[in-house]
Amino acid sequence: MSKATFKNLEALREAMRSVNVSAVIIPGTDYHQSEYISDFWKFRDWVTGFTGSNGTAVVTLEKAGLWTDSRYFLQAAQQLEDSGVDLHKEDIPGEATITEWLAEELSDDDVLAVDGRLFSLLKANALEEFCGHNGFRFAADFAPADHIWTNRPARPTAKAFVHDEKYAGESASSKISRVMAEVNKAGADAIFLTALDEIAWTLNLRGEDVAFTPVVISYLYLSDEEKVLFIDSVKVDNTVTAHLKSAGVKVKEYDDVEKYLNKVSVDTTVMLDPNLVSDTLARALECYKIYGKSPVAQLKACKNAIQIAGTRKAMERDGAALVRLFMWIEANAASGKYTEVDVWDMGKKFRAMGEMYKGDSFGMIAGYKEHGAIVHYSASEESASTLEADGLLLIDSGGQYLDGTTDITRTVTLGNPTADEKHDYTLVLKGHLAIARAQFPVGTRGSQLDALARIYQWEEGVTYLHGTGHGVGHFLSVHEGPQNIRLNENPATLQPGMITSDEPGIYKTGKYGIRTENLVLCIEGTHSDEFGDFLKFETLTLFPYDARLIDISMLSQKEIKQVNDYHKMVRERLTPYLNAEEAAWLAEKTKEL
Repeated sequence: MSKATFKNLEALREAMRSVNVSAVIIPGTDYHQSEYISDFWKFRDWVTGFTGSNGTAVVTLEKAGLWTDSRYFLQAAQQLEDSGVDLHKEDIPGEATITEWLAEELSDDDVLAVDGRLFSLLKANALEEFCGHNGFRFAADFAPADHIWTNRPARPTAKAFVHDEKYAGESASSKISRVMAEVNKAGADAIFLTALDEIAWTLNLRGEDVAFTPVVISYLYLSDEEKVLFIDSVKVDNTVTAHLKSAGVKVKEYDDVEKYLNKVSVDTTVMLDPNLVSDTLARALECYKIYGKSPVAQLKACKNAIQIAGTRKAMERDGAALVRLFMWIEANAASGKYTEVDVWDMGKKFRAMGEMYKGDSFGMIAGYKEHGAIVHYSASEESASTLEADGLLLIDSGGQYLDGTTDITRTVTLGNPTADEKHDYTLVLKGHLAIARAQFPVGTRGSQLDALARIYQWEEGVTYLHGTGHGVGHFLSVHEGPQNIRLNENPATLQPGMITSDEPGIYKTGKYGIRTENLVLCIEGTHSDEFGDFLKFETLTLFPYDARLIDISMLSQKEIKQVNDYHKMVRERLTPYLNAEEAAWLAEKTKEL
């Protein structure tokens, strides 16, 4: 057992005993229900040793478990080994959920506790109801991280900065007006926003508080009478102050938010998203509340013409950087000198050569051979494999640019591709191409398209356990809603202006992983008086597939033409950014099949 983890687990259990808590649930999120969080909130990581972006720990006085999804099964198994924390797999038949497990472990009058600042109102209510049905007691005011977490990182203090309207395509004042129009339409006269990306979008404000996502830790209260941003004052300079003032927004300290909400007039009707607002802050409001999905998610998801044009240009610069990266890989893989970590370092180097680059949009996944089968693999100096002149290399990476966010996955052979590798690569490619060329009626949901990416695998008794597509922000979160493409039902429909990933995969444990990903833009399709309006996708990402891995005999003539047309577009759009040697390499990679 890891001595460090054992020490931390025991410190938590001692804190539990001191207040008669029998079990505690620790999510891997922050006070804003974020997917990616600053180190200040990584208490779950400190207790368990697991570092994935999705995972919930449950600790009792005798046992501890970590629940995570299929993206992290292999990573969690490795990180939790000998830690005293058991791995529990989500969404797997026969595996107990957190509440099912707790129902077996707890006894009458036992106390299940959480830090209500880390749980949405909806999740806290569900836990309270669960406890009531099972004879347990529920407490939402247990905050052990504030007391036992030794050497806790400080809350970020980086300066906020303005995202210029020439990139955003709309002023903060205009966005606030549109948000308030939706709030008033819902019957409320105020809204309290807690999601960091929604606040950043609404105010055209960005920051460096969270790795890979340019957001600022803050809260935003908007009403017909007053608009207030709660943020640590050290983050706000004169430029930001002037920008906010021009939008009619006042600034108060981040830690004053609960006190402010306590004083909101009982005559005010405040709109809250119960999936996003914390239990603690929702209960601080004593006025009338309307619960519903935040209107900002929908407004933010549909990019305007300037954002779309900027994203297209960002894709060109990103594609040029990838040409240089993959050329470097081809030239150096056989030397035996470079590892998966070096691939990430070189990726950042080549992206930084382009204009408007502000960092990666997530930690690069560079998985060589069996590491490619770990869906969210993260290479370290200790774990990194050394590249050689054979096998598959999966690279999932992205960049943050002032004019757009990118996310691309390519799987390439470093030499001697096997028949199985080519077959599986082509199987994934067929599903990827099916999504890219899809045309569908207005009102279609992502769940209705998901099977297009899987049908070729299903025919062979193969599948993948992650979603096929997620929404992508504009110089914001690489994962955003409300839309997605996955088997799970989601009422959000695909609409013009939404940018979504297209990323089917196949993962063979201990052998290799294959994933192919582009970002696609939802645009208008055909129209007929009889059948109405249709939508389709425009592919935004610009980088060739690995033709060495394509089994052409598995492709239809339509699919061959689709690949050739895409490669022609890639060549034409990227060549102006390349020198002669790079352009020649790209021309070879985009030859017609």
